[in-house]
Formats: sequence, structure tokens, C-alpha cells
Amino acid sequence: MICDVCGQADARIIYMPRTYGKGDTLLVIENVPIVSCPHCGESYLTAETLHQIDRIKRNRKTLTIARPVEVAAFD
Repeated sequence: MICDVCGQADARIIYMPRTYGKGDTLLVIENVPIVSCPHCGESYLTAETLHQIDRIKRNRKTLTIARPVEVAAFD
């Protein structure tokens, strides 16, 4: 894959969780495809991924399941 930032080959897709909001509005989306470039070090989301995230956020009541999340503070 070609990196959109530096134009070099070998960019790859990694899958990571992303969080949106906080407190009662916290939404965790698992397995978000993120383009990561080993040459320039940039990581970014494609337009298609951003559209899917927006769709998930708009329809969160029907697309999500409630799970407890442990939270720790970094002191």
C-alpha cells in the first residue's frame, strides 16, 4: 500500500480500538483499520473508515452492546 503522506510503499493496515466521547457517552469501536507507514511514522484513517465510524456513532443504539470497562488513572 502507498502512504498518502510520504508516497512510499509498504504502508500497512493495522487494526486498533478507538475511543470517542467520555463518561456516559464513551464509545469504544474495536478493530478500526488504521493505515500505518514505517517510513514516515504517520498513522491515519481513510475517508471510507471515517464514514463507517460516523455511521456507527449515529446508530450506536442499534449497533453496540454494553460491556463494563475498567478505568485506571496514571499518576
